[in-house]
Amino acid sequence: MRLSAPVYQLKRRAKSLARNEKIALHEALDRIAREEGFAGWSLLSSRLAMNSPSEALLSRLTDGDLLLLGARPGHGKTSLGLKLLIDAVREGRRAVFYTLEYTEWEALERIRSLDKGNHGIGDKLEIVTSEEISADFIVEHLSGLPRGTVAVIDYLQILDQQRSKPPLSDQLLVLQEFARRTGVILGFISQIDRSFDPQRDPVPGVGDIRLPNPIQLGIFSKACFLHDGAVRFQDVS
Repeated sequence: MRLSAPVYQLKRRAKSLARNEKIALHEALDRIAREEGFAGWSLLSSRLAMNSPSEALLSRLTDGDLLLLGARPGHGKTSLGLKLLIDAVREGRRAVFYTLEYTEWEALERIRSLDKGNHGIGDKLEIVTSEEISADFIVEHLSGLPRGTVAVIDYLQILDQQRSKPPLSDQLLVLQEFARRTGVILGFISQIDRSFDPQRDPVPGVGDIRLPNPIQLGIFSKACFLHDGAVRFQDVS
């Protein structure tokens, strides 16, 4: 599906239209959707959801979101996080991958394997592998980048592994304030607790996040969970 502009720009256009013409946001969204050839915004969104999970995920994110991306090992959470960044680059956004799990070369090879178009889009994605990755490091590194920049942190539970770094809960508060103030979107790849039982629920949820250190999960605004090819999107706060 080809749109005249990325979804996040269409949403901004709708907000501006609603403000300038003093109409409800849903009316403005529907008007923008009609300009794109859809009867309403809900139909446009439905069509987007039929695309790949990463494209659908990017369309659901708004400036300043904190995204939780969780799955058990081997169920595609890192691949989805990287595809999200590739999609962001395709939309002309800045995209950054912070990882304490991969070397730069390993990350680049994985990104290239996911860039099916083979247009070198993955090479435009910034990879950061510093051992100093923390909330303060991320804030300093992303400061000054445009609204709508997308960054993915691999992974949530390792941010405070070093005792010299602040508790995870404190770091998340810093990142939440930064995201809200700057409009940068932050995604956190997260582990799922071993107690997750697919017989009880086919896809994990917020309550299945592995938390060796307590945090307020309501600090995240959006979440996406995967298991055996199934995907669950949800608003958290």
